[in-house]
Amino acid sequence: MTHTEVTAEPAQLEPCGQQDHPDCGIRDVLDRIGDKWSVLVIVELANGPRRFRQLQRAIDGISQRMLTLTVRRLERDSLVLRTVYPTVPAQVDYRLTETGASLTHLVKALADWSIEHRAHIARARETYDSEHPDNEIR
Repeated sequence: MTHTEVTAEPAQLEPCGQQDHPDCGIRDVLDRIGDKWSVLVIVELANGPRRFRQLQRAIDGISQRMLTLTVRRLERDSLVLRTVYPTVPAQVDYRLTETGASLTHLVKALADWSIEHRAHIARARETYDSEHPDNEIR
């Protein structure tokens, strides 16, 4: 099944971290790509190498410090390659590694899913909020 095929049945997943099943590592992956900034950096770099300022301009709302931390974490996990060129001043660019590029298919599937279900989720939130006016999860 490809990411474009839709099924109403849940996927067969093994629970992680239970006594009879070892930790499958999903927590480590979610720690890295589960935050919005990492995903947005990966999306931007999927279009090719970018310099730091290009990334910062392309990702609305990210601070210089948060972008620095994000690309360092992605570099540490070998999802992003940082290249420093011997120029004055030094030029640096960021690009996806082969591992990072392989992740773009999953990110695209998630983006496609979110677009397809956005209206349904918005309606569900409105209904829930109207039925639970004192709830503070907004």
